[in-house]
Amino acid sequence: MLLHQVKLPHFKHSAESKTVTLPLPDKVVISMAQHLGAPCTPTVKVGDKVKIGDVIGSSEAAMSAPVHSSISGTVTAITDVLHISGRNMQSVVIENDGLEEVSDSVCPPTVENREQFLQAVRNSGSIGLGGAGFPTSLKLGFDPKEKQPDFLIINGAECEPYITSDYRCFMEEGEDVLEGVLLMLKYLGIPKCIIGIEKNKPKAIEKMTRLCEKHDNITVKALKSSYPQGAEKTLIFSTTGRVVKEGTLPLASGCIVVNSSTAAFIAQYIRTGMPLVKRRITVDGNIVKKPSNFIVPVGMSIGEIVYYAELSDKPDRIILGGPMMGACAFDPDYPLSKTNNAVLMFADSPVYEPSECIRCGKCVRACSMNLLPTELEHAFDMRDARRLEKLKVNLCVNCGACSFVCPAKRNLAEKNQLAKAFLREQSTRKGK
Repeated sequence: MLLHQVKLPHFKHSAESKTVTLPLPDKVVISMAQHLGAPCTPTVKVGDKVKIGDVIGSSEAAMSAPVHSSISGTVTAITDVLHISGRNMQSVVIENDGLEEVSDSVCPPTVENREQFLQAVRNSGSIGLGGAGFPTSLKLGFDPKEKQPDFLIINGAECEPYITSDYRCFMEEGEDVLEGVLLMLKYLGIPKCIIGIEKNKPKAIEKMTRLCEKHDNITVKALKSSYPQGAEKTLIFSTTGRVVKEGTLPLASGCIVVNSSTAAFIAQYIRTGMPLVKRRITVDGNIVKKPSNFIVPVGMSIGEIVYYAELSDKPDRIILGGPMMGACAFDPDYPLSKTNNAVLMFADSPVYEPSECIRCGKCVRACSMNLLPTELEHAFDMRDARRLEKLKVNLCVNCGACSFVCPAKRNLAEKNQLAKAFLREQSTRKGK
């Protein structure tokens, strides 16, 4: 199998920036849509007093994770707030009382078997911290009678430019990453683990190799520094040589992929009982004077976060996540969510006018899924659902490599996302 990838500039300016914990803000705005799947419903009302770690949102849906308060204080509003997806999502606004009181519910969970472990992971509010936001309890909650994976793969590739939050997790919390791995291997019955880290992070590779040297079933694998090395299917191929077949999940190939920061958080939760109320993020960009890594409470506004990194100019573009797969924020008041691993601030961002396709084929050679981006663009422009299905647009992983290499500056990645949404709409109309 030919694995197409592209070379990107790394721009890891904050790699050696030790993580700083920011002071708690005067208020937080916590969205009920913190993960892929069903949003939570608020379990609090205006006027309620809450403490750090209290549940403020929950859902009975399998594809969900509870939401917790990141500060202590008073619920002042439950209102719709514009989500990064462009939709209004219910959010809980909490005013800080300055007491930093921790909920009585925060205590180490009792974990003695698989069921208790999975319940603890769900109660923690854990999601994929690499940016995708898939509820961790659902990913780990496979039925061993149907399919038992033989590889746990820890995703430490961090292949997007600028972002170093996972790298700092390895350097500062490597022991927790290992402990999280050991917990998952023990309670899920997975025999082997591979920790995948790109070669541009030699210190992380050296540290994790040293930590894991006494564990024969855990391997640290140095990966080629290319993009999108951290994409789930690409990572599985790079670490195990296995191919995730079309229409199947990694589990069908005997693999479970968990982000490195997620693994560390699982260990921390089992040890302390503190749910996911804060996370490590990278702040960088061409107007950021001090590229940094911060521990930030969920619901803190972007503007308050970047204040601590200092800006040299007013941003004309704010990206949550990496420059390849991140989303542009609408304004600096947008609140941080669990899925945000970076805030990038730019000024004087170039705006390109797309020109006609010159049929050079660069996008085809760049696609890690071996798709034909130019043909997909044409099929979408024609609203040809049958052609889009034949060209397998749903295999697109939204990595953006096609747009990055296109000399005509065509919005190929955007068209692929629109095409997938178009197919979902057509399927809904047909009642499929």
